Amino acid sequence: MPPTSRLRLTFLGTGTSQGVPIIGCDCPVCRSADFHDKRLRTSALITSGEEHIVIDAGPDFRQQMLTAGISRLQAILLTHEHVDHIFGLDDIRAFNYIQKRAVDIYAEPRVQTAIRRIYDYVFAADRYPGVPRMELHDLTDQPFTIGPTRFTPIRCYHHKLPILGFRTGDLTYLTDINAVPPHEMKKLEGTRILVVNALRREKHLSHFNLEEAIAFARKVGPAQTYLTHISHALGCHREVQASLPPGIFLAWDGLSLEL
Repeated sequence: MPPTSRLRLTFLGTGTSQGVPIIGCDCPVCRSADFHDKRLRTSALITSGEEHIVIDAGPDFRQQMLTAGISRLQAILLTHEHVDHIFGLDDIRAFNYIQKRAVDIYAEPRVQTAIRRIYDYVFAADRYPGVPRMELHDLTDQPFTIGPTRFTPIRCYHHKLPILGFRTGDLTYLTDINAVPPHEMKKLEGTRILVVNALRREKHLSHFNLEEAIAFARKVGPAQTYLTHISHALGCHREVQASLPPGIFLAWDGLSLEL
């Protein structure tokens, strides 16, 4: 058998629902010239050989695909149905044209309902020529595979909204969360690289703040933790990174990790 391709994680976006800089904001982070402080909406790319899988497709999806140089896409995994995670799905049309097929979208049934409502023209009986082509697949709590890559869904909570994180191999990717049930924590055992959201320093209703994200990382015990879904309220990248414990890093747009 040929050797298994190593996985690569690329952070396509590490910002909040408004991105960074925020329109009209004059704070030091939004005025920063450091590219680490320029954050598109949160999304990630999993690459295995020639296969590309994206986690979440927000409003910056088109720009992210162009920046990453992606011309073929195997699938999109959706954590939940909020605008900053699904409002780029119309731009899969380019992949429909290149690949001559629908793009596989993996989401929970509730998230699929939102997609069918928002993108009703995609699923209309009499569809306008050229609309995106999506093939929706149900996500449950059971592991699934896309090509050679196996994923384990992890139930998390975004305040009261149940959402999903994903584990593949030694990587666990969690965003927009502020709670993981104890029985789901077992799925994180042995994680070597953890990605988790850290919105800001102040507490938030539906996201880990920095202190909570660090405490969560210590509970999981990975070798490395990368913080994502970062708002301008957290502070400038250079200053925040200098204050973090060993093994914990602020992710930034374009950062790639070999898994």
